Amino acid sequence: MSVPAIEAIGFQPYVAPTLPASAATNAARTSGTGAAFGDLLVDGLDRLEAVQDKADKLAVQAATGDLDDIHDYTVAATEASVTAQLTVAVRNRALEAFTEIMRMPIG
Repeated sequence: MSVPAIEAIGFQPYVAPTLPASAATNAARTSGTGAAFGDLLVDGLDRLEAVQDKADKLAVQAATGDLDDIHDYTVAATEASVTAQLTVAVRNRALEAFTEIMRMPIG
């Protein structure tokens, strides 16, 4: 779905990272290495950093009076906040899953 008014201010909808076909095939062959999963984590953190950098840049422009439309900053700051909250929630769930796995009896 496309909303021209939102796209005009530079908002890009979130696109979940996906593995290329060759990486997915290699991950299936070399199960246990975790390289593909690590790449997904790094990609997600890079995207989070890019969103926060954009919001920071717009905040500086708003503070110095160089920003024409303040709503650009508001949208970017909200997007950065929601992205950070999502990242923390996923991290918390992963830690809970790891802790639960570690509690499982062996044997």
